[in-house]
Amino acid sequence: MTDRRLEKLLPVERWPTRAEAAASRWFSKVTVGPHELNERTWVPAMVPWRATDDGFVTPGVLGWYERFARGEPGAIVVEATGIRDIPSGPLLRAGHDRYIEGLSRLVQTVKEASGGRTRLFIQLIDFLSIKRRPTREAFFGRFWKGPREVAEQLLTADEETIAKTLAPRDLEAYRFGLRERVTDTHLPHIAELPRVLPGLFAAAARRCLEAGFDGVELHFAHAYTMASFLSALNTRTDGWGGPRENRVKLPLEVYRAVRAELGTRLALGCRFLADEIIEGGNRPADAAWFGAEFARAGMDFLSLSRGGKFEDAKQPKVGHAAYPYTGLSGHECMPTTKVPAPGPWGRNLPAVAEVKRAVVAAGFSTPVVACGGIATFQQAEDVLSRGGADIVASARQSLADPDWTKKVREGRGGEVRRCLFTNYCEGLDQAHDVVTCQRWDRLKGLPDDSTVPRTSDGRRMIAP
Repeated sequence: MTDRRLEKLLPVERWPTRAEAAASRWFSKVTVGPHELNERTWVPAMVPWRATDDGFVTPGVLGWYERFARGEPGAIVVEATGIRDIPSGPLLRAGHDRYIEGLSRLVQTVKEASGGRTRLFIQLIDFLSIKRRPTREAFFGRFWKGPREVAEQLLTADEETIAKTLAPRDLEAYRFGLRERVTDTHLPHIAELPRVLPGLFAAAARRCLEAGFDGVELHFAHAYTMASFLSALNTRTDGWGGPRENRVKLPLEVYRAVRAELGTRLALGCRFLADEIIEGGNRPADAAWFGAEFARAGMDFLSLSRGGKFEDAKQPKVGHAAYPYTGLSGHECMPTTKVPAPGPWGRNLPAVAEVKRAVVAAGFSTPVVACGGIATFQQAEDVLSRGGADIVASARQSLADPDWTKKVREGRGGEVRRCLFTNYCEGLDQAHDVVTCQRWDRLKGLPDDSTVPRTSDGRRMIAP
């Protein structure tokens, strides 16, 4: 029986022959910093939730990246990896020297699995505190700092009364959970972020150098600390917010600190947003200006994403934290086949092209990485031939079939297992569950099915 969901996908008239793929731009070499990529295929950072709760590499982490490496893409970017040595759940960390050994094993695993064809980068991230949505009893009994007699009345008040009584930030904390912002400069640890973050990023990057990575990607995108400094919503009045010239200062300080630590031994670039997709946020014109500034500073590559912000996230259930991919900006970051025309296919590409034009106009040839609903050879080749980007990345399609670009390169495009763009994977990520893909989870009758590593519930495979 034909899967009706396949009928919603971008049509492919035909896949290229081996000779056509060999002659294409997508499978040509490109220089990124001190390295040459064998092809312009790129697997961007995805968080698989396979590390230990202390941030260490596990066999599951190794298996995940080993499987992508067998597809031999030009580059793989390891998931967002924390620069601070603080509890952050099953996310990788590089905030202490004790993580170097595991990260070194990860590098070696990818190099061996790809036969040395794939360059391995790692994404470094900082994030501020976000709490789970509290119960009414917990909020008014423990968290709210207002008068006790008022708190007791609000315990039994209706929601309209609560909304009229609480200050806007208190109401948000009650409805969504307390979330720190870079503009909370009344908090000493927030006020001092511009002083401490460059050193933290540089120290983490040094550990990645020791582990053997080929490059570092600074995470300046989505809902996290550095993206928040870049955002037009950053209204800090201490010289680190307001005009674009001030908002870009800390990202550039972080870049310079990391560059001073790494020199030119590793490729060093960043991932930032081509469009924030939130009211009052950055638009493509802002991203183009930032892109030119990053290129002028000497970054080796610029990787562009889209949306994924807390500001328009849906209200979480009690006991859950807000998730920045549930509102319009989140849907634009990871669109499904349910979104309006042109569907999920290449929605970010016009904004990425605007950034590329600004970089070129400023006199730089810094490689720009495009992503967003890229799932066919022709899409990728069209982007490159138009000059809209220099490298084309694919996340969800690579998750559905880690061999897909290798199959296309070898003239076997008809064998590609195509992503359905239903966001089964995103739902698992939202639950902080081990991320898998419905297309390979549902494969039955494999020759070695009894030995395939699976999740603790036995229903989902650890790697495709």
